[in-house]
Amino acid sequence: MCHVEGAVADRYAMLLDGGFLKKKLSTQLGHQPQAADIVAFANGLRQNPKLIGLELLRIYYYDARPFDEKRKHPLSGATKNFATTLQAQQGKQLLDALEVQADFAVRYGTLTMAGWKLGRGALLSLAATPRLLAEADVVPDLTQKGVDLRLGLDMALMSFKQLVKVLVVVSGDSDLVPAMKLARREGVRVYLDVMGHWTRREMAVHADLML
Repeated sequence: MCHVEGAVADRYAMLLDGGFLKKKLSTQLGHQPQAADIVAFANGLRQNPKLIGLELLRIYYYDARPFDEKRKHPLSGATKNFATTLQAQQGKQLLDALEVQADFAVRYGTLTMAGWKLGRGALLSLAATPRLLAEADVVPDLTQKGVDLRLGLDMALMSFKQLVKVLVVVSGDSDLVPAMKLARREGVRVYLDVMGHWTRREMAVHADLML
């Protein structure tokens, strides 16, 4: 295949931290974001003057599939099927819809359940008025794994292979700083959008531009 000099240098990739983006959009929109909201956000970001004239390689969306296993509730003893919850169904619909969007690629981490814990609302309620625990007070203790790792690995891979000139990262996770530093050492510019969220200073330090 013939190599076209300069073609790769005009590309950029957009990397979206799904958990972070959903949380920020839900605050802005006043409801849980759907696939159309995420696509609209990405399309809006593509219109940034700093990206005009660059070719989009792809939009990468990083998230974990909803927890869909069965667990026995510690208070009631009833078996709860998490696959049937509204949260799981909405999460699956969102991911399924994003998978087929033009120029989107969905990267998956995992969501695991370590056990059960008191919900934040229950903690506040019990602190204000001591009472017996209710079933709704106890919620699953879920942990997302592998999402930031995959995001960082893709940043490194695209930088090493010189697939893009610019990486547009939407996240507030300071665990990405090593990947940001690596990308810049490889000559790739890193544009960071934290959507107005407070984040560690080192995120701004190792970004070439804050969008």
